[in-house]
Amino acid sequence: MPRRNIEVIEAAGINVKKLLDMLVRAAAAEFVTYYYYTLLRNHAAGMEGEAIKEIVEDARIEDRNHFEALVPRIYELGGSLPNNLVEFIRIASCPEPKLPENPTIKNILEVLLEAERCAVSVYSEICRYTHGKDPRTYDLSLAILHEEVEHEAWFEELLTGRPSGHFRRKTPGESPYVSKFLRT
Repeated sequence: MPRRNIEVIEAAGINVKKLLDMLVRAAAAEFVTYYYYTLLRNHAAGMEGEAIKEIVEDARIEDRNHFEALVPRIYELGGSLPNNLVEFIRIASCPEPKLPENPTIKNILEVLLEAERCAVSVYSEICRYTHGKDPRTYDLSLAILHEEVEHEAWFEELLTGRPSGHFRRKTPGESPYVSKFLRT
């Protein structure tokens, strides 16, 4: 028996198979980003590196939170995650934000910035696809998009010196927009 939530969004014009593909790929990108941000944060060494570690840590934990918030929606829509980790990583919607060969703080920040720009594009596309048709997925994607836009602004500020409006989170990885979707 089909779930009512699936019937409703299909009637509104959503191709659930396409949406699940978008969400699983986004979840894979968040999972991969969390891993690589762990490496990048650890290579942010020296006095200059210490200045960015807290910001990288906020983005890292919030990206993990994005993954955790996406997974229940994937399953609610009848989807699942790949049972093979290598396959999961391979389908990520964004390239792996790998540690650069020359891991200077500037190069690390450029990798972080490009990863966030990709995430902004991914969630903007999911929002466009679900707007007015799937309020639950739209609300979740918009919340994640808010945080990804902030992350992009943080790393751009660190690279360019232009203000982003960044303020410290109350707690590391607070996820001010996504926290309502997290199961504690």
